[in-house]
Amino acid sequence: VQLQASGGGLVQAGGSLRLSCVASGLTFSMYTMGWFRQAPGKEREFVAAIAYSGSSTGYADSVKGRFTISRDNTKNTLYLQMNSLKPEDTAVYYCAAPYSDVESPRYWGQGTLVTVSS
Repeated sequence: VQLQASGGGLVQAGGSLRLSCVASGLTFSMYTMGWFRQAPGKEREFVAAIAYSGSSTGYADSVKGRFTISRDNTKNTLYLQMNSLKPEDTAVYYCAAPYSDVESPRYWGQGTLVTVSS
């Protein structure tokens, strides 16, 4: 299984970025998917999750209303649209599968760095 995340970069506060995560080696449409992030010196934290079909999503309070998770099962790709970015959003962002409330994902991508300057 490979989860290849991309789309990170340097952006000014208030700007936008879209992250992508291409999955291979698994039946993508059968997995709930999640985005997590880890800021320097902090523990990894949940950002957003999406159900198999994309019909249901969930967000951390810190990103609700600013970030949107989506997926394209025909392209085996997960997305995270990030708007109104803040310096505190600076982190390495990871895609992961499967997302669950009760256990850590089995598969993790390599991460993509998002840096938001003030």
